Amino acid sequence: QVQLVESGGGLVQAGGSLRLSCSASGRTFSTYAMGWFRQAPGKEREFVPGLSMSGRLTNYADPVKGRFTISRDNAKNTMYLQMNSLKPEYPAVYYCAASQNSSGNCQSEYEYWGQGTQVTVSS
Repeated sequence: QVQLVESGGGLVQAGGSLRLSCSASGRTFSTYAMGWFRQAPGKEREFVPGLSMSGRLTNYADPVKGRFTISRDNAKNTMYLQMNSLKPEYPAVYYCAASQNSSGNCQSEYEYWGQGTQVTVSS
């Protein structure tokens, strides 16, 4: 199995940027497809982007296309989420997740989850 720890969250002004990191330990990181999800207060957890094991294939939720970029460095056992042009309606806890099969947009596809990192966007 793999253990995941997110970092990089915080408070940022609308229009600003943040880069989240997800550090993995345990089983070989490169054997997992990865994803980011977020959950705002009172709302369901939602998919943000996903990334294949190699990092060559990505898929993004429509609301973040063109503003967020997912990437990974398998040598460092780390995944990243670069978030630009942040909007004030997106304060949420961001979670990274690992899947042995797919980097799709369904939570059930992911077997391992981090504890989350809070992102708050002020207007």
